[in-house]
Amino acid sequence: MSFSPPSFIYNLSILLLLFFCSSSSSSSSVLHHLMVNTTAVHQNFTAISEFRTLNRRVLGQCPGSNLNPFLHINVSSNSALSDEQFVTVTVTGVLRPSDQHWVAMISPSQSDVGSCLLNGILYAQTGDLSKLPLLCHYPVKAAFMSNDPGYLSCKKNECKALSKLDKGKCRVTTCSGSLSFHVINIRTDIEFVLFAGGFENPCILAKSNPLSFSNPKKPLYGHISSIDSTGTSMRLTWVSGDKEPQQAQYGNGKTVKSQVTTFSQHDMCSSALPSPAKDFGWHDPGYIHSVVMTGLEPSSTFSYRYGSNSVGWSEQIQFRSPPAGGSDDLKFLTFGDMGKAPRDSSVEHYIQPGSISVIKAMVDEVNSNNADSVFHIGDISYATGFLVEWDFFLHQINPIASRASYMTAIGNHERDYIDSGSVYITPDSGGECGVPYETYFPMPTTAKDKPWYSIEQASVHFIVMSTEHDWSPISEQYQWMKKDMASVDRSKTPWLIFMGHRPMYSSVGILNVDWKFVEAVEPLLLENKVDLVLFGHVHNYERTCSVYRKQCKAIPEKDQNGIDTYDHRNYSAPVHAVIGMAGFTLDKFPNKVDSWSLKRISEFGYVRGHATKEELKLEFVNSNTRAVEDSFRIIKNPSPHRKL
Repeated sequence: MSFSPPSFIYNLSILLLLFFCSSSSSSSSVLHHLMVNTTAVHQNFTAISEFRTLNRRVLGQCPGSNLNPFLHINVSSNSALSDEQFVTVTVTGVLRPSDQHWVAMISPSQSDVGSCLLNGILYAQTGDLSKLPLLCHYPVKAAFMSNDPGYLSCKKNECKALSKLDKGKCRVTTCSGSLSFHVINIRTDIEFVLFAGGFENPCILAKSNPLSFSNPKKPLYGHISSIDSTGTSMRLTWVSGDKEPQQAQYGNGKTVKSQVTTFSQHDMCSSALPSPAKDFGWHDPGYIHSVVMTGLEPSSTFSYRYGSNSVGWSEQIQFRSPPAGGSDDLKFLTFGDMGKAPRDSSVEHYIQPGSISVIKAMVDEVNSNNADSVFHIGDISYATGFLVEWDFFLHQINPIASRASYMTAIGNHERDYIDSGSVYITPDSGGECGVPYETYFPMPTTAKDKPWYSIEQASVHFIVMSTEHDWSPISEQYQWMKKDMASVDRSKTPWLIFMGHRPMYSSVGILNVDWKFVEAVEPLLLENKVDLVLFGHVHNYERTCSVYRKQCKAIPEKDQNGIDTYDHRNYSAPVHAVIGMAGFTLDKFPNKVDSWSLKRISEFGYVRGHATKEELKLEFVNSNTRAVEDSFRIIKNPSPHRKL
């Protein structure tokens, strides 16, 4: 065999590459010494996990990765991306598969330090003073290559020659693997990046070519909400990459032009340590369009679409308006703490595992005409400063929220942040401070950052408060609640349902109940004879007796069907229910509970309500089995044939 110096050097390079790939890559991925194991930093992420602290790593190219000519990352979509699709990401030419290899979806695709405005100033705040991170935008999602069952065993392999001199001889065996990613239209270009070193010590091996959406200005994620108690006017809100006004077409040829708004990085809150929303979690929200459709009939079905000829139109959507306040019959769904979950095997910065099953079950409810309206009482998307996740949440709820009135209450993960005016100074919103929430979900409130309101539908007067804003007796919100409850005409709307996020009663953990809140607001509920109180925040389902000051004032009796029935003809106190079991990881109950706690279920689900002027009936539905696991009634004027 003749000796060829270039071939020898090339072969030596491959051997060195094999050595580097078989060793860990920790030297290029070390946190600044001020950042290591600091509680303050992790709290500013609103949770602790390897993936969620990824951006605090100094990211760089893996040692020797540029010596591997075989390594490539390819995406199945050869054309522009649609509004929703699954793409296959295939990695080929891997010399030594590792369980520390992972692929991230990055957006915008050009997220390197050279393209980030003011990146030096922002990243100086992170403590990484010696070297800027490679990525100034947090990965949208990521998946380990080991999710492909044949990757680590090199089931899919190829033999490669090292040079032309090898004349097709097999010198190196390379491995490949594939992952599927669920992609939705987030308007900005994306790319897929292959990393080594896991989430703790990441370094870059390869990147795909950037991918664009076929129509980044497409109007998407439309959702409906009530603006008053008449059922004749409804608000429609949607998202688009286009800042020019668009239209909603509805009913029999009616058209209305959209009002357009958005928010910027400047609107986000931050502190001495930058919040995700202000820093690496930021993603351009596009433009939020909103219209009010008027001249409708309550309890009626109509169709609509939104968009424009220049950017495209949504599909034609069927929607049923809610009943007018003062009428008889109302069917509604209610829950808290839902969030979202990936529809692929990837991880995101915050996942609510029960949300998909709950959505699927509620879609069936809407399709079966079992929902005139929906009430989501706090902890809406759990984006918590990672703004792109609002798009994924809006996409997830769209089959429901586009067809039934979707009403919301604000929670700690939408509003709370240090020095922002919230009652609680935790960083739970990740720096959002309620801005994205109020922009995406404009409720019939009196003013910006005053997210409390009331609305009547059929025989129910709903009061929706903010537990995250001042509720003390001298506060504006307290005075509003007092005035609103006192003004309810119980002959028109006999049922008074009070909603908010943080509960007054829970058997789980002493920190989940703020007794100052209870002391301030609970007397108002008793004084105004509130029938039912619904809260979230705690991630399970729990129902009380008729309770006041931790004491049972009345116990429900079983009706002829064995259903707990509260008789409010002789009113004693409100019934409370915690309904935060719609997505977030469930909280388990302790073995010992207080006597006011009558029913406890730690399963994913939602509450189905049916109100007439005679009866208010609620059922807890397990979203996985669709079984009704709790049912109770509140009565005032039962029909003569109804026996207790």
